Amino acid sequence: MAKQRDLLTFEVDGHKITALAAGPAEPTGKPLIAALHGGTYTAQYFDVEGAGDGSFLDVAAAHGHPVVAFDRPGYGGSTPLDPDANTFTRHAELLGAALAQAVTRLAADRVFLVGHSIGGMIALMIAASAPGLPLIGVSATGMGAVIPSGGAAEALGSLPPDDTADLPYEERDKVMFGPPHTYGTEGVRQAHGSYAPVPVRELVQAPAWPREHLPAVAPRVRVPVHNALAEFDALWSSGPENVARFAAMFTSAPFVDASVARGTGHCIDHHTLGHALHLRQLAFAEECAHWATAQQQRAETANR
Repeated sequence: MAKQRDLLTFEVDGHKITALAAGPAEPTGKPLIAALHGGTYTAQYFDVEGAGDGSFLDVAAAHGHPVVAFDRPGYGGSTPLDPDANTFTRHAELLGAALAQAVTRLAADRVFLVGHSIGGMIALMIAASAPGLPLIGVSATGMGAVIPSGGAAEALGSLPPDDTADLPYEERDKVMFGPPHTYGTEGVRQAHGSYAPVPVRELVQAPAWPREHLPAVAPRVRVPVHNALAEFDALWSSGPENVARFAAMFTSAPFVDASVARGTGHCIDHHTLGHALHLRQLAFAEECAHWATAQQQRAETANR
């Protein structure tokens, strides 16, 4: 669905952060959804239609949610970071601050955070630090607890660390998509429009993130957590035992919903069943909104 999008720009610590925005024609009171893309993509990742049901931006807006999909630093119109400064921690700081500005600009009283792959890692880091955001929940997809040794993730991370790599479409497709029966040619074509050169520093950091960051980040997330890992993921181990292992690490979350996204490869959203993921994420956002309302009511009752 080729629909008009708004382009937003935020300034944080001298850095420009750009974003695609979509939403219903009239306010509905539903939470703002903030989305963070993974490596080798721009914010256009969330505007790819894997089947005939619309992109994530389309589906979320149709269900009444305003949506802001950010370009992470170095992607789209967002300011690149020097290689030594290009850390996931710094991404979380800059994007968390940009999101706080979006909350004010769009007069949002609640935020549901969505991140895919590296974007999922950063979304969880933002959720763990909770920088004054009215966060009600987080959905981290295309990432989990275990990256297999010697797999595609480590191969990508072996490129020269200070380079920016523009990987050929056919090489990316081998990693991002599952078997041929799981996607359509139009989804692949649109996905190519969302591809971008990737700072190799990201690809170096990603395989180490489950070991170096996840054990400390997970227990500090105090909002509900949704997770989906592709059945045919070329980068992560998506066996049921590893999905359960990931969920068990979020000991402070009120509830966790972790599962395998059947019939998909790494870029879940761009597959035929990507629409099923979007509906699950939106349903989870509704559950988070109900939880947040109940928490607020309990607090008001306790203060009377």
